[in-house]
Amino acid sequence: MNLILRGEPDFEAARTERIFNRRIPDRQPTAVLRVATERDVVDGVRLARERGWQVAVRSGGHSWPQWSLRQDALVLDLAGLREMSYDPATGIATASPAVQGGLELDPFLAGHDRFFPGGHCPTVGIGGFLLQGGQGWNARGWGWAAEYVAAIDVVTADGELVRADEHRNSDLFWAARGAGPGFFGVVTRFHLRTRPRFRHVAQTVQAYAMEQFDEVMTWLQGMHATVVGTVEIVALTKTDPSLGPRPVLLVTAVALVESAAEADAALAPFRACPALPRALMVLDCQPTTLAEQRERQLHDNPEGHRWVVDNAWVTGEPAEVVPALRTAFTRLPSEKAFTIWFSMAPLRPLPDMAFSLQSEIYIAAYVPSTSPHTDETSRVWLAEAMADLQPVTLGQYLGDGDLARRQVRFMTEAAWERLAEIRAVHDPDGLFAGYLAGPDGARNANHWQ
Repeated sequence: MNLILRGEPDFEAARTERIFNRRIPDRQPTAVLRVATERDVVDGVRLARERGWQVAVRSGGHSWPQWSLRQDALVLDLAGLREMSYDPATGIATASPAVQGGLELDPFLAGHDRFFPGGHCPTVGIGGFLLQGGQGWNARGWGWAAEYVAAIDVVTADGELVRADEHRNSDLFWAARGAGPGFFGVVTRFHLRTRPRFRHVAQTVQAYAMEQFDEVMTWLQGMHATVVGTVEIVALTKTDPSLGPRPVLLVTAVALVESAAEADAALAPFRACPALPRALMVLDCQPTTLAEQRERQLHDNPEGHRWVVDNAWVTGEPAEVVPALRTAFTRLPSEKAFTIWFSMAPLRPLPDMAFSLQSEIYIAAYVPSTSPHTDETSRVWLAEAMADLQPVTLGQYLGDGDLARRQVRFMTEAAWERLAEIRAVHDPDGLFAGYLAGPDGARNANHWQ
């Protein structure tokens, strides 16, 4: 255990290390505790209680608003917790919160011919990812990653290490699957159900000029619910130099199946796009690998950049939704910016957990840069794009949101009320810093309503 207090020589490095978004705020924790064992976490929580500090947690450091940087709090840096195991008798894997889902957990499980739907960006730690619901590979067909959590080992606000599942400490278990940074405990180990690993991966990619945006997106929204559940469907706009200097619309579909024949049948609906004869580029049911897909994600999510990000769950008919998308998709503010349209249709019912809000379409816009001079331009563009989406916005996903900048609903009202009741039992003194949401706290409400 290594405790570094504010003002000590190594404090600034400890404050900002492993923070993915380099648009780093000036929030100054009281101290950073680098832990190496579960016992260190217990001792850290007890130390914070003794000294009257709040506690913030850093698992993988990929939070866009840097949730772990909280003024005058103790940061528990869990980088040293990186254990993984797999039990072939039960199909249950265990992993520590700082384990990276793509670069570490997936290759480990591949050695056992198993799969867990971790995050798309390979360097994301599983801790924050799972606490906020876990929008992983093929969520439309296989569900949210939090649904695969069978149990957690968690240090409570009393400084006790307990197991929580459907039968023991079930209220903590409910909260841990969706509360995100509002969770009132430190998860030290996740117990994860796994799936049999797919045998074949194939992709269809179609590139279109922006002049085809309305036609293609209207068609896509009308058909995506009919595609089989083994296909992940994402449309995005980005600048791809191989296709020219202007942003293009890409319709992508990745089949995670058992054979080439199954992939061909699963991806067949994409051959019916009415704009296909005008496509700039077409890959039809081409074999790929998850490693290749991860490499593309790393390219689109580069290290060392400043990021401005926001998102929305949108719902409605294509005639309502497609016009609302235009600013976010057709007017990108820079050559590195990109916006995604992620299919969740047909919507699957959610289990009883804190994560409780979703819609058939997820929209997220990402603007990376290397200069602070572009931050304000990026923020203004993003605010305009999200404002255009408001008439069709149901809420947002915590994983790509920043409640301190924009208050948007992220769970049902019933779940929000239940979470408050559980928090009052398990953390009545507010030891854990909770949501980063400005002076009035999180409201779980759309600010324009």
